[in-house]
Amino acid sequence: MKRSLRVAFAAGVALAIGSIPAVAAWEPVRPVEFIVPAGTGGGADQMARTIQGIVTKHNLMKQPLVVINKSGGAGGEGFLDVKSSAGNPHKIIITLSNLFTTPLATGIPFSWKDLTPVAMLALDEFVLWVNAEKPYTSAKDYLDAVKQASGTLKMGGTGSKQEDQIITVAMEKATGAKFTYIPYKGGGEVAVQLVGNHVDSTVNNPIEAVAQWRGGKVRPLCVFDDKPMSYDEQITDGKAWKDIPTCKSQGLDIEYLMLRGIFMSPRATKDQIDYYVELFKKVRETPEWQDFMKTGAFNTSFMTGADYAKWVETEEKRHELLMKEAGFLASN
Repeated sequence: MKRSLRVAFAAGVALAIGSIPAVAAWEPVRPVEFIVPAGTGGGADQMARTIQGIVTKHNLMKQPLVVINKSGGAGGEGFLDVKSSAGNPHKIIITLSNLFTTPLATGIPFSWKDLTPVAMLALDEFVLWVNAEKPYTSAKDYLDAVKQASGTLKMGGTGSKQEDQIITVAMEKATGAKFTYIPYKGGGEVAVQLVGNHVDSTVNNPIEAVAQWRGGKVRPLCVFDDKPMSYDEQITDGKAWKDIPTCKSQGLDIEYLMLRGIFMSPRATKDQIDYYVELFKKVRETPEWQDFMKTGAFNTSFMTGADYAKWVETEEKRHELLMKEAGFLASN
């Protein structure tokens, strides 16, 4: 009898335990701030707002994802905001190369190590653009004209001592040409300035100039990568991204790709990181994201965890060398 009671009791306990719901993994309990350390209209801003639209359309989060631009101090405003929000998992930031260049150029008390790496979403290309009304059809044509102009031709770019100016200085060192560099707040503004002939060239990302290219207002001369872009969808006049030659093939031996990645505030837990990793995996699976990748001719590399952190660490060292060579370090 006692044995039967013990068996019945044990079975009852097992049943009760089995009926207890599992503790849910972490998820946001209030709106998530999505910080963009750059101006509106540029590549980072467009990607953040595309993600926001995808998350909303497909109900990928129960809480709203709110995009906030904090471009002050070449993005330093945004980085310091997230750095100071330790333990707040309701704040994430999309990064570009100013993750490295801003602290190196300004000396602000910030390093990528102050944040929590989440995921690399893609790598962004850089293209040398000129106004379509101009006669230049190759990088050599344009650079020959720059040399003859003795520093009077203008290169428009996003920010000072940032990736656009780094590429510009690299072009000067490689060719002996001299530009007058004009900084603007974002890639969207840079594209408008080129269309208006207020600058003579830019090195905008594809997503920042595709509308102007499609409209026949600008012309791509070369891409700063070791191979042509793979996208074959025609943009204008029968031309596709894959038809743009590499700058190296044009005699300009310069390569530069830029991070589009996500970080969280300090002291994020594994559950919190895992939540955002899974969120962005879902985003990448949507047709809207695939269309965005094609439109902007992105390199679709994806990384998380230790691999991502290692990649970022290597890029930091590379940028420190590039900044030193350009004379852009705060200590210079």
